[in-house]
Amino acid sequence: MSYFTEEHNQFRQSLRDFLQKEVVPNVDEWEKVGNPPRDIWKKFGDMGYFGLRFSEKYGGLDLDFFYDVILLEELSKINSAGTSAAIGAHTYLSLSHLNNAGSEEQKQQYLVPGIAGELFGCLAITEPGGGSDVASMRTTAVKDGSDWIINGSKTLITNGVLSDYLIISAKTEPELKQAGISMFVVDRNTKGLSASRLDKLGWRASDTAELAFDDMRVPASALLGQENQGFYYIMQHFALERLIMAIGGVAGSEYALQYGLNYMREREAFGRPLTKFQELRHRVAQLSAEIEQQKQFVYHLCDRFTKGEYIVKEAAMAKLLATQLSDKVTFEVVQFLGGYGYMEDYQAARMWRDSRLGQIGGGTSEIMKEIIAKMAIDEIKYS
Repeated sequence: MSYFTEEHNQFRQSLRDFLQKEVVPNVDEWEKVGNPPRDIWKKFGDMGYFGLRFSEKYGGLDLDFFYDVILLEELSKINSAGTSAAIGAHTYLSLSHLNNAGSEEQKQQYLVPGIAGELFGCLAITEPGGGSDVASMRTTAVKDGSDWIINGSKTLITNGVLSDYLIISAKTEPELKQAGISMFVVDRNTKGLSASRLDKLGWRASDTAELAFDDMRVPASALLGQENQGFYYIMQHFALERLIMAIGGVAGSEYALQYGLNYMREREAFGRPLTKFQELRHRVAQLSAEIEQQKQFVYHLCDRFTKGEYIVKEAAMAKLLATQLSDKVTFEVVQFLGGYGYMEDYQAARMWRDSRLGQIGGGTSEIMKEIIAKMAIDEIKYS
């Protein structure tokens, strides 16, 4: 079954040309400085890449989800997961929450310029000591007249230092636990907000922050969606986030294996190319089979997602398996290159570093297994 039309294929080629011109020649520099420059956001916005599935009313293109699949796949092949993460955090995290729950005023203030690439945002949910346990968050928002006073902290937030605005979760009624969580959209220059940059193993071309809120006062208009509905919004969005990570995991695996195979065709040992050694050939064959299997599973889920079907369990499965596969493939590619695979002058080292976060971000592999177990064994259904 083919999920892509001729229009999809034309879009893919146009996107590849754009990335080869505007992104690929610059990623090594962005990895060193820790983030892409501001002007690249505007270029992405001008091309419509931030608004593929959003309404034309807000500057989007109203296209089907497989255009996003193409964007995610091609971004996974620039060998800079940090750049991809910065773009993804803006497009699929902050903009998605604004589109789903934002008021008309919020959409005009943040979504429209976000799609245009004039502003970019982040989603701040994870807290120190909380990790994947969203319900345990300690950040609070207390009413003071018509305003909210927010206190607390967040950590491991992609785009958390340089974004223009932040989507923040906080407990508005702590006694209700997860049922008392709300979401807010906050400007970067809000008094009481501070951010410090974290030093990471990989994803070096994106800034990752620890955030602190010290009596941060925001107006009533900052509330995103309905009060105490934040946990529902977060859970509702997790299936998309995990599907996105699965798409990237498979595409990144495919790119890494092709890179390794190209090296093996040129590298000779004992008078013949590495591709002529049976052990290595069989390892490549095994990885190729696993990549194709996962790709078809992910495409199937993307098709179901576009039809509005319930895929919470399957998205967790896809994220679990695709990110495990990415780690496996990049590990093998480093091995294929031998000592060169450990050198920064070769792409394999960055691939290996960047892949590792896949099993942590968006819910750890352990959390994915627990979600699958609860749904398959205990017959629990998540919203």
